[in-house]
Amino acid sequence: MLSYAAETEDANRSINPMIIKIQAYDLADTVSSIQSNGFVENIEFNLVMADFPKRTYKRKQDGRCHIWTSIVLGSLSMLAKETGVTVFLLNLAFDFYRCWPNIKRTISEVRWCTETQQFANRAAKILTSLGLLLTIRLALLQGSLPKFSQQDNPTAFHPSLYVRILTFCYLAAFNWWLLLCPATLSHDWQMGSIPLVTSIGDSRNLITCLFFGLALLLAIKSLIDFEFQRHVPLVLGCLLLVLPFLPATNLVVTVGFVVAERVLYIPSTGCILLIVYGIQLLWNAYSRHRQTVLCFIFLVLTTSCLRTVIRNKDWRSREYLLRAGLMTLPHNAKMHYNFANFLRDSGRPELAKSHYRNALKLWPTYASAHNNLGTLITNKEEAEKHFLLAIRYFGEHVNAHYNLGRLYRKANQTVDSERMLRRCIYIEPKFIPAYIELARLRGPRDRSVGSLLRAIVQINPADPNYVTIYGYWLLNRGNRIAALKYYWRALAVSPSYMEAMVGAARILRKSGDYGRLFQLVTRWQSILRESRGQPPSKSHLYLYEWQLKNELSNKAKAYDGCRQSCTKRYIIQKSTVVSGTRWNRPCNRTKSRYFTTINRQCRVLRRIQKCNKSLTTSPSAVSKNYKISDYFWEQT
Repeated sequence: MLSYAAETEDANRSINPMIIKIQAYDLADTVSSIQSNGFVENIEFNLVMADFPKRTYKRKQDGRCHIWTSIVLGSLSMLAKETGVTVFLLNLAFDFYRCWPNIKRTISEVRWCTETQQFANRAAKILTSLGLLLTIRLALLQGSLPKFSQQDNPTAFHPSLYVRILTFCYLAAFNWWLLLCPATLSHDWQMGSIPLVTSIGDSRNLITCLFFGLALLLAIKSLIDFEFQRHVPLVLGCLLLVLPFLPATNLVVTVGFVVAERVLYIPSTGCILLIVYGIQLLWNAYSRHRQTVLCFIFLVLTTSCLRTVIRNKDWRSREYLLRAGLMTLPHNAKMHYNFANFLRDSGRPELAKSHYRNALKLWPTYASAHNNLGTLITNKEEAEKHFLLAIRYFGEHVNAHYNLGRLYRKANQTVDSERMLRRCIYIEPKFIPAYIELARLRGPRDRSVGSLLRAIVQINPADPNYVTIYGYWLLNRGNRIAALKYYWRALAVSPSYMEAMVGAARILRKSGDYGRLFQLVTRWQSILRESRGQPPSKSHLYLYEWQLKNELSNKAKAYDGCRQSCTKRYIIQKSTVVSGTRWNRPCNRTKSRYFTTINRQCRVLRRIQKCNKSLTTSPSAVSKNYKISDYFWEQT
């Protein structure tokens, strides 16, 4: 998938370019690499390394172009992942290694040469670009580095320097072992996944000594090769293995993880380069044992492919991944917590409670586990206890304050509930659920509810639900104009949002603006038909039905007014004739005229129904339109 050509010179003898292949570690975690942008970073990093060393030392006039290409690709790699910035240090170190004979001659002769000046120019460009990119990266972080807690990296927060040094050295050896033998893989290594090394007698210190012993031998061999430069792949492999891993060692800054497989993608290329170069040396030195070397290569490839297949099965779904992590690290509290979250989302609360409690046994100060467990407990006292513990261990836990405020509201503890909700808003001013819960606590008649709902709309103006809630509150307060304004705003965000359309229709109907109401209904029904993939019909029955109902309503009012006027005239005249006779005589013509019109319009409607059988898509679509209209009028 990625290749790199490593060239070396040995007494005017060149070694053929070696193709670096991705080992099982990279294939096994392809999905996680895409999620963390490590895969993209690795591609860009290797493009830089394939371009810079190969082109820099060719005696051509276009070398400057390749330096800037390397800088651009390194910048893209840094944007994908922060460790990509180490490509500049790696290029500079490798350039220094290749130019060392010229630099040594310049130092001994105290005189600049052409090659040394070119190296100085390249170094100045790389260092300047590195400083500029680091400044931009800090600006994106708003001038401060991320802050982590003890549960993210327990070793970094341990008070003993002795324990920190021993554990960090072992973690470096553990990462090296993951590259050589990826048998133990996990998507999360936080919260005590690797116990601290607290004494010199710990058996894991043997692995640390072995690792640093091999690293020291490789470093000595590389420094010796500076003079003759016979083992260029060895030096380049060591640089690829060490420099990109430096940010993860907690030497420069504190990182938020114990072990992170995503930071091993670039060092894995150095590890592969060293292994392939070692196999090549064995192949040339021990020609009688080449069959043994081939069997070893075949064994490594077979086991790596099998490990890749097994690991890919773990990434089939969220449940498989969490179960695999739980089987790999059963003593990791974060694994139990993540699996409990999955069980809670899957509707298995009892099993979720069990895993939350297991997480708290492994990590008693786990604030998020206390909070989530409290949401599943029905006992008020026990739930309150877990919420308070979550706030105690993490004073700015927004969800714990919010859940405790809801619990107090249901228990009619108004003062405590408002205190917790206001504290929640103080911690996170854009936490919308706290505003809504506080508005429910104060009730719709409180004037301060309006400011809360207005703040919600300002925080999230793109959500038609919150805009509609504020419009509904304004309508209940009698402010129809402002309510209609917010209903229009909700419809501008989501034209098919039914609650906002119904609220606007109610206001228009109460105001007697039937023309705009008719346009609103037409527009809403057209949007619904378009969203469902239905073609616009030439004659909408629901519009004719609405028009007919409106006309019948007006005629009925006129008929009632005529009847009242006739009755009033009958009382004034004090006639002795039966009221029915008096009534029927002047009003029979009005009744017959009105009901004749109604019958005629009903006949027209029946004709429209017959026409729509040929004009609309199907009779079922006609009945569907009627149901939509009836539902709309029931709502309004």
